[in-house]
Amino acid sequence: MLQLAAPRSVGILKDLVGFDTTSRNSNLALISHVEAFFAARGIATTRVPDETGEKANLIATIGPKDVPGYVLSGHTDVVPVDGQTWTSDPFTLTERSGLLYGRGACDMKGFLACCLAKVDEMLARDLVKPIHFAFSYDEEVGCKGVPSLIERLVETVALPEACFVGEPTEMQVVIGHKAKRSYRAIVTGRTCHSSLAPQGVNAIDHAARLILKVREMGVELADGPSDPLYDVPVTTSHTGTVAGGTALNIVPDRCDFAFEFRVLPGEDADALVDEVMRFAREEIEPEMKARARETGIAFEQISSFPGLDTAADADVTRLAKRLAGRNDHAKVAYGTEGGRFVEIAAIPTVVIGPGSIEQAHKADEFIAVSELVKCEIFLDRLIEEATR
Repeated sequence: MLQLAAPRSVGILKDLVGFDTTSRNSNLALISHVEAFFAARGIATTRVPDETGEKANLIATIGPKDVPGYVLSGHTDVVPVDGQTWTSDPFTLTERSGLLYGRGACDMKGFLACCLAKVDEMLARDLVKPIHFAFSYDEEVGCKGVPSLIERLVETVALPEACFVGEPTEMQVVIGHKAKRSYRAIVTGRTCHSSLAPQGVNAIDHAARLILKVREMGVELADGPSDPLYDVPVTTSHTGTVAGGTALNIVPDRCDFAFEFRVLPGEDADALVDEVMRFAREEIEPEMKARARETGIAFEQISSFPGLDTAADADVTRLAKRLAGRNDHAKVAYGTEGGRFVEIAAIPTVVIGPGSIEQAHKADEFIAVSELVKCEIFLDRLIEEATR
């Protein structure tokens, strides 16, 4: 049973974790729940649905809309639990020794819960600057939902002066993260019996050549530009999945693989992808097509999002440090929606939220109650800032 002495955000987090908002599912039940939470307090909300109508972003504002304010940004989707062994139901928040277990408890419904827990206090104060709630869908599959949220937000309110993206950083101020480009390569060959292998075009063989190219680029990038503030200080390449072939005695006519680049801000992510595609087009495909015209290599984008590169002395950085009560900052290799706020609307942005990224995406994901307390203190100070 959850401890009665826990902050109010724990009860709200219990409700949020109870919604299975795995990215492949709709998030509308959770969105409706949050809409009802705001409506009960007389706060208007705006849904920004996706093209299917099965998912939606949600925007709410407390305070005046015609002056610059602050954005509290978080995503509502979570990663799957498939294939993971949990010691408790992943969609039932479970407390053990001050730790709260559940899918999304850390990444990042803990932050959403803290934000909602402070709504009544925001309403009780005369906010001079508004606080905007910006809850998105499909962050975990490439930050796909947040662009329409940002566009709608800046259409309806004065351009915010700061955005806080509440990914789990243990309330450390994160001022930078890498950009990402991920693609699927589909290699089409010609099949035949393996005893007649020279008459076919082996899709796996040619996929392997391209995978090796991605690896060789990563080796070169390791000697390129670096930033010591990142835990991985260089741009990286990676092939994550490969699928092809049906039997050893059949020359495979298809092989698919997924690869990615995680790129330091300031480096050209698209140029790296272009290099892979050019190698496929100029070095591999001519050899394949010389033997069978129907063969070739196609590419499908999986995800793409920009990096974040906020200055250490930027106003938003100094404000976040003051609200967090600490002077340090960091950069991280994983991606967030933060870069989208800068790219689309030039909103100064940092990443700061409760919990550790070390717990994200794992079985028995958890957040410490103490992390929620730290986040609520941060938000208390933000409320004070918004009354000045």
